[in-house]
Amino acid sequence: MLVRLIDFLDFLKIKKYRQDLVSLDSARFLTRGNMLNITTFFPALDPGKEIVTAISKENGDSVLGQITLQAGSNVANLAFLSPEDAPSHLQLEMIEFLITQAGELGCFSLQAEVEEDSPVFKVLRQAGFSIYAWQRVWKFNGTGLPRKESVWLKPRNEEIIEIQSLYSQIVPAMLQSIEAIPRKAEGLICKQGDDLQAHISLSFGSTGIWVRPFFHPDSAYLPEWMGSIMTSIPNIRSRPVYICVRSYQAWLESLLEDQGATVGKRQAVMVRHLTSSKILETQSMKNNGSEPAWAKPATPISQYQPVNGENGRNE
Repeated sequence: MLVRLIDFLDFLKIKKYRQDLVSLDSARFLTRGNMLNITTFFPALDPGKEIVTAISKENGDSVLGQITLQAGSNVANLAFLSPEDAPSHLQLEMIEFLITQAGELGCFSLQAEVEEDSPVFKVLRQAGFSIYAWQRVWKFNGTGLPRKESVWLKPRNEEIIEIQSLYSQIVPAMLQSIEAIPRKAEGLICKQGDDLQAHISLSFGSTGIWVRPFFHPDSAYLPEWMGSIMTSIPNIRSRPVYICVRSYQAWLESLLEDQGATVGKRQAVMVRHLTSSKILETQSMKNNGSEPAWAKPATPISQYQPVNGENGRNE
């Protein structure tokens, strides 16, 4: 069995993989739709990401798989496998190949989101992935919602410290190395007096808007804040809005249900920790008394500085 990186000739057979593709990156799938677009074959067209796509063939069966890595991150995403019902040993070989590719990119971990009843769930467990959270995605229809004044505000650059503090109070400490701490004052915030009590990150795409909420559980205005999200998000343009709620904030689900959102299937959020080849190379050179030119000291979380940027990000 041969697992290799795709080339241009594979483009001619790409349609067969679109039918039974299983998405393992919900934000990308729901905001961008087509996972097998031109950047699959020409990743240089998306300079904000590293994209690695591979194909495996054996006795007439084949599997296509992909990982993506956002610029500045050390956590890669397993984007998809196709077809979902391919032989499990082919899927396993593909995943192990992509794990190696993620390590060569310098990643510390590889993340995947999969419905618990998918056959890929068992294959991921075989490949060494473990569950670190559960999530459900709630959907609002964006049609016909006028923008109006709201308690949700654009954060100022200096409020990044408060956003990071809220994040550290909500995301369990053992998960904070996997779920990247916000580095820019983006999205929208709510304050109770002078205290920042809620933050939503926004990711915009042609087919939807992805929202990650972080609400302090002791806030007195949770229903009002949740109820005004849809009229506060800029440039909805009839796109559906998807709000991702992870298990450490499961109490938000009753608020979303009260607002009339529809919910998808429960997904396991899984992670495979990696020993990066770049990390090993760095350690080896340090042991030999030399330092690679690209190595830089890690910046402690407590010293993150605000970076100018617009609210939200386009996918």
